[in-house]
Amino acid sequence: MKRLYVGNLPFTASEDEIRELFSRHGTVNEVKLISDRDTGRPRGFGFVEMDDAGADAAVAALNGAE
Repeated sequence: MKRLYVGNLPFTASEDEIRELFSRHGTVNEVKLISDRDTGRPRGFGFVEMDDAGADAAVAALNGAE
């Protein structure tokens, strides 16, 4: 199991959208987008937890993607 840092996300991105994107590469166990504690607004990054092989495939495919 690996936890991937996902940065430079659009503030409009949802956990479901990120899950769909990463699930093309393997089984996604958890998606957590980080929000500002005070305002509740998205901070533009999060974490995706997925199986090792899927995480490696996702990094290879999505690293540097827009």
